[in-house]
Amino acid sequence: MNIAKNTVVSLSYRLSTLDGELLEEAGADAPAVYLHGGYAGIFPKVEDALEGMQAGDEIDVVLEPEDAFGEYDAALVRVEPAHLFPDDVRVGMQFEGASEDGSHVMIYTVTEVAEGQVVVDGNHPLAGRSLRLQCRVEDVRAATAEEIAHGHAHGPGAHAH
Repeated sequence: MNIAKNTVVSLSYRLSTLDGELLEEAGADAPAVYLHGGYAGIFPKVEDALEGMQAGDEIDVVLEPEDAFGEYDAALVRVEPAHLFPDDVRVGMQFEGASEDGSHVMIYTVTEVAEGQVVVDGNHPLAGRSLRLQCRVEDVRAATAEEIAHGHAHGPGAHAH
């Protein structure tokens, strides 16, 4: 079966920097699974590259920041008073918070704690970075009506209700 709209795709993959630093990987024993066809389960550039492929096919795609996690936005870095955070706040912790304009919820990562202040960053940790995604199609199957209605894959390696 070829990858097309409303198919569920299982991928083994390796995500790295352009310098070869491994960031994340999933093997054939625990593949990433997504619903193909514009459901936002995978980066659009990768989805386009996978269109028409079948089990056993491989791709090697370079993702520029705009194709992946976006450009780094310095405006998403905020300095907040430490009293707004738990006493054990430390670098690497993540918190939900409102965007500057209050229009949506964001995840902020603590990047510094010093002198009664906490620096939080609303950028994705990989924002502004060019990445390399190498993946192999492990399986392709037709999506169920329920998966299509929900807009994501169900079952092993995917979302289950």
